[in-house]
Amino acid sequence: MSASRRRRSLFALPGTVVRADEAVARRINHRTTGPRADGFWRLLSGAADHGKLWFAVAAVLVALGKPKAALRGVASLGLASLVANVVGKTLVGGDRPALTSIPVSRRLDRSPTSPSFPSGHTASAVAFAAGVALESPSAGAALAPLAAGVGYSRLHTGAHWFSDVAGGAAIGAGAALLLKTATRLLRSARRSAAPAPTAETIDLPVLPRGAGAFIVVNPSSGAGLGRPDPRPLLAERFPEARVHELQEGDDIAALVQEQLDSAEPPRVLGISGGDGTVSAMAHEARLAGLPLLVLPGGTFNHFAKAAALESIETALDAFEAGSGRRVDVAELRFPAGGGDAVTRTVLNTASVGLYPAFVAEREKYEGRWGKPAAAVIAAIRVVRSTSPIEVEIDGRTRSIWSVFVGIDRYYPVAVAPIERRRLDDGLLDVRILSAGPKPKTRGAVALAFGGRTDAFVARLPFLQGPPAIDAFTGDGLSVRACDVDPGYAHDGEASVETPGEGLELRILPAALEVYSPREP
Repeated sequence: MSASRRRRSLFALPGTVVRADEAVARRINHRTTGPRADGFWRLLSGAADHGKLWFAVAAVLVALGKPKAALRGVASLGLASLVANVVGKTLVGGDRPALTSIPVSRRLDRSPTSPSFPSGHTASAVAFAAGVALESPSAGAALAPLAAGVGYSRLHTGAHWFSDVAGGAAIGAGAALLLKTATRLLRSARRSAAPAPTAETIDLPVLPRGAGAFIVVNPSSGAGLGRPDPRPLLAERFPEARVHELQEGDDIAALVQEQLDSAEPPRVLGISGGDGTVSAMAHEARLAGLPLLVLPGGTFNHFAKAAALESIETALDAFEAGSGRRVDVAELRFPAGGGDAVTRTVLNTASVGLYPAFVAEREKYEGRWGKPAAAVIAAIRVVRSTSPIEVEIDGRTRSIWSVFVGIDRYYPVAVAPIERRRLDDGLLDVRILSAGPKPKTRGAVALAFGGRTDAFVARLPFLQGPPAIDAFTGDGLSVRACDVDPGYAHDGEASVETPGEGLELRILPAALEVYSPREP
């Protein structure tokens, strides 16, 4: 047995290790444990197939209020499984114990046929328990006996040699520690990174005391978040600016048109509110060819942050100094009744399908559990409650979950990217979440963890298939629903309009002038 079991190895194990393996196997196989014990170890070994046991434990941890520990455990398991099954088995491998040496009552229903070294089950078990322990020592300690039991079950059932289990344990522990170290280094690098570049600064009109500025304030934006009311600051610093408080039923387009038709039309349009309100005023500013003053007053203020407008005071300082930038936007167009077309200006993002529901669901849990864990929960909940849709994208019919379009490039490469680093890339960043094999499982994984994790999952035997995320850039995109109308959203607002004949997006480079500080 010892002369043949390592023939497939690229790196043979030392003879002392081989002899120790056989000695341990003889000792375990000669013990009489009884049918109940044998059945228990077979059951435990089978439960750990494909990580099923650990995904179930992760769900329990989430339910117990430990989502970060669950996420750390699953991520460590994924890395360990990749190293063990792709690297370890290729470089070392070898034959498994002969079935003739295993008591019949202990044998697995299906004998593994992959190379023996290392034990992937053990690597996954130790990685998950160690990853959990790095976030929650008490939970990790509770899982340690279960992980050890999975490792022993591979010996008891004759699936592995002792060196396979020891090697798998080392890989699992190393994967958890490596992932923890990489996370720390990444966080440190992000904290020390220079401010993200944005569009080149330009000179914009300086309006002493605000004369010539028309500013709309939406008092309902960011309700309950303690956002400061910009009106006292405007009255103090720019008393001659025309300030209008947005009332229920007001239409921003009509308000702006009324000002443009007045005897003294404005030279600058301003808006205080969230991304949806800002987008509406940006559309009017673009059509009128006027600079836009953005006073961040919403919940997230994604566009304001990308333009380095961290506060109302920062925006007013830029306004006073006449400092600004020309930024990219996109035009969204779809047919309306009577042959006309409806157009909208998109500042940040536009989407079709379940993406808006996913973002809304994720934001419910971010404050309590953090963005990564919230993404996992939201992905599972949204995918379970919806179905894929048939759409035609640039003339090609596809079954998808969602289409995300970012104005300029977004990071990371995921269905739900978070960060926009520039305002002048001059392109659309498109992410399509396709519904291929195992659509709900693959869709939830891609939503929660992004393209790299999806690429790994696509290699697993029970989830194989093409990548779920199709990412590309371009200057335009057309989307038309083939069955039910999925609706659309842009800049954080779901639209009540239904573009039944499809919608088109095209990038408009440097099409909007926005007040922004010279030094972020």
